[in-house]
Amino acid sequence: MKEGVASLGAMKARMQWLASRQSLLSGNIANADTPGYKPRDMVPFRVDGTHRTGLARTDPAHLGGGSGSTGSTSTHAARFETRPSGNAVSLEDEMLKVSETQMEHQMLAGLYQRSLGYLKIAIGRKG
Repeated sequence: MKEGVASLGAMKARMQWLASRQSLLSGNIANADTPGYKPRDMVPFRVDGTHRTGLARTDPAHLGGGSGSTGSTSTHAARFETRPSGNAVSLEDEMLKVSETQMEHQMLAGLYQRSLGYLKIAIGRKG
């Protein structure tokens, strides 16, 4: 039973991280025309400070990038040119990140709700 509760805690922490990331990405979009503004992103989520979410690279011959774009730490300015005003926000890139973040949050919310339902069944309550 402890493992189930730990999993719920990890899902809740990930959903909180995703909500914070969504807020940060919204700020990037809001500042798309601000001179000198550089887009920001969250540090990749870690469950307990030592493990990364997503696939682990267990052999140097394996391909990297298993955690997808939500774990990306590359800077936006390195992939796109900065405008003469100094602004480096690409609305297309930011909207893609927002969409991915929203889809992951919705998936985790569904899993979280389903897990709570299973726990209720396990302790003898219905629905």
